[in-house]
Amino acid sequence: MVSWSFNRRQSPIGVDVGSRSVKLLQLSPDRSSLLEAVRWDLPQADASEDRPWGVRLGEALKQAREGRRFRGRDAVVCLGAGQLFVQNLRVEKSVGGELDQAVRQEAAGRIPFPIDEADLRYVEAADVRQGDLLRREVIALACHRPVLAELLGAVEAAGLRPVAVDVEPLALLRCYASQFRRDEDQDQRAIFVHVGASNTAVIIAQGGDPLFVKYIDLGGRHLDEALARHLQMPLEEAWALRRHNGDRRADQQDPEVARSIADALRPVIERLGKEISLCIRYHSVTFRGQPLARLVLGGGEAAQTLLDQLAGHLNLKCELGDPLRAFEPTRATGRKSQWDVAAGLALRELA
Repeated sequence: MVSWSFNRRQSPIGVDVGSRSVKLLQLSPDRSSLLEAVRWDLPQADASEDRPWGVRLGEALKQAREGRRFRGRDAVVCLGAGQLFVQNLRVEKSVGGELDQAVRQEAAGRIPFPIDEADLRYVEAADVRQGDLLRREVIALACHRPVLAELLGAVEAAGLRPVAVDVEPLALLRCYASQFRRDEDQDQRAIFVHVGASNTAVIIAQGGDPLFVKYIDLGGRHLDEALARHLQMPLEEAWALRRHNGDRRADQQDPEVARSIADALRPVIERLGKEISLCIRYHSVTFRGQPLARLVLGGGEAAQTLLDQLAGHLNLKCELGDPLRAFEPTRATGRKSQWDVAAGLALRELA
């Protein structure tokens, strides 16, 4: 389990910082019901914007909390694709400090910042065969300390008190463990695909234990750009058209508009499907013996139309994530799947 921990607090606020928005979510102390949830758009930097990212984030967090029903100031903060280096590594099978050192040495040549400035953690996945050797597959997760400091500074400037720092892949698994709670679910392997505004996180896990994590540089922004080029319209109009069409049932969509959108987005979705297929292939070659039971699609870009298109590329049972299904009554608005990371953060057990 990866953990940047501080002091224990009750009922923390999950703080999910994305590239377009920040989402805050808080559960009741027993984690059985949803107290409050809010999504707040982040101000986008332009040529005239001279305020640092941390200042803009702090102001957005402060505005998001105003007039809401959040209790207390304790927060679980998330490191996502913008702050996190993630990669599966294969090292010599060892224990204790020897494994720590092996992971650090292997990661040093791959992390895009000096290893001495990295806050490095890892999750042990499984023993794997490499030729005649038995090696240990691990998932390395690292953050550049100045980036972590800026994130924590922004959270504190907003009047929140960070009690833990989590990582997006583990928050997602924690969230969906509350959706798939049967014993048979815990024994099965599944792939979780979280499509955000700028990128897509792919996590393959058995129950709540991750085996593979990868970020793909494809997300909602790439879909918007493809649609804007195809229909020769401004980017914001393309975003609105795609969003509104995707949120409608098939029988409520204009067939001609839906066809134009599908034609425009097809190349990007095909690329995404191929990237996910490569992740599935890596799993089948590396972690042999048990196939994937399902694909769960989540994130702010998850919609039935996208799910149907991805299902056409993948020979898997595919379903939309419903991260708020276990929490009633719900106060969250918009697509339920966008709350998966924030819900996983609020579910974090603190030491």
